[in-house]
Amino acid sequence: MSTRLHPPRFDLQAHSTHSDGALAPAEVVRRAAAAGVELLALTDHDTVGGVPEAARAAQAAGIRLSPAVELSSVHGEHEDLHVLGYEIDAGDPAFQSALEDFRADRGRRIGAMAGRLRALGFELDDAGLEGHESVGRPHLADAVLAHPANAARLEEEGIAGKRELFPAYLVPGAPAYVARSRPTVEEAIATVHAAGGAAVWAHPFWNLDDDGETLRAIEAFADVGLDGVEVFYVTHTLEQVQRLYDACEAQGLLSTGSADFHGPDHELFHSFRAFDLHGLEPRLGPIGER
Repeated sequence: MSTRLHPPRFDLQAHSTHSDGALAPAEVVRRAAAAGVELLALTDHDTVGGVPEAARAAQAAGIRLSPAVELSSVHGEHEDLHVLGYEIDAGDPAFQSALEDFRADRGRRIGAMAGRLRALGFELDDAGLEGHESVGRPHLADAVLAHPANAARLEEEGIAGKRELFPAYLVPGAPAYVARSRPTVEEAIATVHAAGGAAVWAHPFWNLDDDGETLRAIEAFADVGLDGVEVFYVTHTLEQVQRLYDACEAQGLLSTGSADFHGPDHELFHSFRAFDLHGLEPRLGPIGER
């Protein structure tokens, strides 16, 4: 019989206007609390700028907040794997310096992709690319979709939103895509650990669809210090959850979960706790204990 304590109602990935979310950190927290979340993580991409505001809002709402971040990483031919860092020391100067470096690489590639899109004949609404602490491809997509000069072409190409624009222009192999250069997954894990945190691989089956490759990657990442896997995820099937869960149990890794909230109007990631545990017991370890 399991002796693990029943975990709080958790959702361990959410995004604010500090990266590619639609709401301010405090509003993200308020909505999470209203949805019954007891343990939340604000995981903006390559920035912890929203953590202090989120922490104050969490205290006011009476819920726990894990100081967290999501690091976009490279691994071999895979150019966009995500490592979540929980219970980090968000104010650590070395950690802040590393994040600044990662954001600089973001800025480089988004600027290069913007140039490629313009060379392909698109106009960009520059306002959509400004004012973001951590700019990313969703902002670039918005800049294309919002410009009226592109409307006829987008309609002709059958592009109604990000779901169609990304595969046509903004993923590896597409004409406007530019690869990131850093950090590697190993470097991302080390960065999280240096800030006192636990490193968890986010939504494995969002990026990889081959079972064998995914399980081999978990083993490889565990060998360089990975602490856990985001097993329970809004798009993971029961079969995928079970495979990930079994792998984590076999290797003693944490098993976390999220609905990856980005905003109430997002096509996919618009709700909290929109993932299923399928009767399994997550292992959250130190997350939320600070």
